[in-house]
Amino acid sequence: MRITSGIDGKRLTKSEPYDISRVAGTIHPGGVQFRERTKIPRKVGCLAFAGTPAISMKKACLSLVLVSILPALLGADTVVEEIVARVNNSIITRSDYLRSKEQLKDEIKNQESGGNSDKTYADREKDVLRDLIDQQLLLEKGKDLGITADTELIKKLDEMRKQMNLDSMEELEKAATAQGVSYEDFKQNLRNQIITQQVIGREVGSHLSTSKEEEQKFYEEHKNEMEQPEEIHLSEILVALPKPAPAKTEAPKSGTDTPVSVPLAPAGSAPVAEPVPSEAEQLAATEAKAKALLDQIKKGAAFEDVAKKSSDGPTASQGGDLGIFKRGALSKGLEDTTFAMKAGEVTDVIQTKQGFVILKVTEHQMAGIPTMKQMEPRIQDMLYYQKLQPALRAYLKKLREEAYIDVRTGYVDTGASPNQTKPVETASKDASSKNLKKKKKKKMLVL
Repeated sequence: MRITSGIDGKRLTKSEPYDISRVAGTIHPGGVQFRERTKIPRKVGCLAFAGTPAISMKKACLSLVLVSILPALLGADTVVEEIVARVNNSIITRSDYLRSKEQLKDEIKNQESGGNSDKTYADREKDVLRDLIDQQLLLEKGKDLGITADTELIKKLDEMRKQMNLDSMEELEKAATAQGVSYEDFKQNLRNQIITQQVIGREVGSHLSTSKEEEQKFYEEHKNEMEQPEEIHLSEILVALPKPAPAKTEAPKSGTDTPVSVPLAPAGSAPVAEPVPSEAEQLAATEAKAKALLDQIKKGAAFEDVAKKSSDGPTASQGGDLGIFKRGALSKGLEDTTFAMKAGEVTDVIQTKQGFVILKVTEHQMAGIPTMKQMEPRIQDMLYYQKLQPALRAYLKKLREEAYIDVRTGYVDTGASPNQTKPVETASKDASSKNLKKKKKKKMLVL
């Protein structure tokens, strides 16, 4: 499953393979890219020999020798990282910039094909540096607001672990490593996403609202575009059949290579075979457990709560959410059963290859143009995101004007504000004090 995130977070689909290596997502279309910052020293000082009589000739010669052999000490392969932009006390390096461009290219290729992907990339490539600066500004704002995302990060990692059917966080770490990702970088990128989303939600999203008149107008203008085929939204509770237990074996006798399958027994006693339930007995026990869960739901228990607690399926952590299905996507038997149901209804226990399943139709959309009431939540979301984009850019412009941003010549920040401040380099305190001492010394000589 590809992990996407951001204010426009798409529903995770069960058909895609997990790709931990692409945790970074966009906060808004073409928006902020999440990256970890690598800080390096702002400036390397150097000694000036001319006009400094206090330095002895020996020290001067030694310093010159060190300067002359420095390239050899660094080695031919040593590369000093180029700084593309400074944002307050943080930096954006050329590596960050190039990595963001490559990731944008991969993201667009996965979403589009043919000539459209090249055009989309050309349109969005110019905003890569803007997005990196946006991200850094939002992360710093999150720090000012005291947002650490510690709790949310743990919950998100555990949710991902469950979706991937992993038994422990150690296995999640191994899965990240197997995809060529540093687990610490992976967690930091995920933390950055959470912090950035919370800042946007608190500072921008919470101030947006839509009126009933706006929603009705949007519906009338776009309802012909809303026509859709019949589809249902399903949730599941799966009670899986038990896995066959591996036979216990004794160590092979001397001179043999094949283990002897003999049930283990206490020393000095004859081997006693443990009773193994027959396939029919296991099937009956599994069905009985599923019927007991169905009985809980009929007595008032929330389907989602029962799924989270008792389902053996990969969707348990999401309350059993399976997603949306059109006709032809399910087997004939399941389609006939579920498409005949109304929203909120629950099936009886159904036997499958994996075990026994209980399905709930959470939504049932008939073919045609949905009513305003049916589309109201989606329309509210669409209007919200329409308003979010300009509001977010205005907020980021304000953050720029409150920050110190310096972009290297040759690079362009398309989100720059004409009122933002560029850092001014000043002479160091030590240099000023030396000059002051020199002036005092000259005065004494004149006297």
